[in-house]
Amino acid sequence: MPDKPLPVSCLFVHGWGMNHSVWQPVREKLPAWIEACAIDLPGHGQRSSESFNSLQSLTADIRAQCEKAKKPGQALVLVGWSLGALACLKLLSEEFSQVDALLVVSSNPCFVSRDDWEGGISAEVFDQFGESLKADFPGTIRRFLSLQVKGSESGRATLRNLREKILQQPVPDAASLDAGLEILKQVDLRSSLPSIKQPVSWALGAKDGLVKAELSDELTRLMKSAEVKVYDNAGHAPFLSDADEFVQQLMTFIKRYT
Repeated sequence: MPDKPLPVSCLFVHGWGMNHSVWQPVREKLPAWIEACAIDLPGHGQRSSESFNSLQSLTADIRAQCEKAKKPGQALVLVGWSLGALACLKLLSEEFSQVDALLVVSSNPCFVSRDDWEGGISAEVFDQFGESLKADFPGTIRRFLSLQVKGSESGRATLRNLREKILQQPVPDAASLDAGLEILKQVDLRSSLPSIKQPVSWALGAKDGLVKAELSDELTRLMKSAEVKVYDNAGHAPFLSDADEFVQQLMTFIKRYT
């Protein structure tokens, strides 16, 4: 018989404008020896009465969540999506040793293009999404989620069960939405990546309109040991459109590094 796997804590961190419910399809597919917990960022979901105002305050919040989740003799793996992943990368660059590994989903160390960085997109894209979200939060979230599973039969089935669970949570705090938008537009963590000592794996969608899949070459240049997986038919949320394959990536990553 194979050895029973050691228990692992897996902390899931959502992206801008979302909440912990978005991770439900992944969490349901994980084995019992993985203790999966999805948190709400300040200003989102069950913490909509709170707020954050900078990447540093968001990072400090995730640090506190990790310290709460970490148990003696148990590995702690972070899974961060988009904005949430930026804060996870920032945390690990500060030599925070209580996290053992990080899976980054559809995130970019520098979301907006610069003179020396073609791996980003224009700031206007974020502004447009931000205005839509404020004007019609339920409609924008529904359209965004539908776009993520376009062309995926399993993804559409997942979406039917998931969409209303996300929207049943309180509307995000406006100050936190604004702060998150500014982080996505302003932050550049490229120089911090080489200082991260923990194993890091990336999941990118080839059809993502916010994070280019071509980023994979730059990531492996900035982080020599990083693993990058590109989902050919996925958009910004490969864990929704390709849930089974994503869980396989996560499981392989956990077994290899914990």
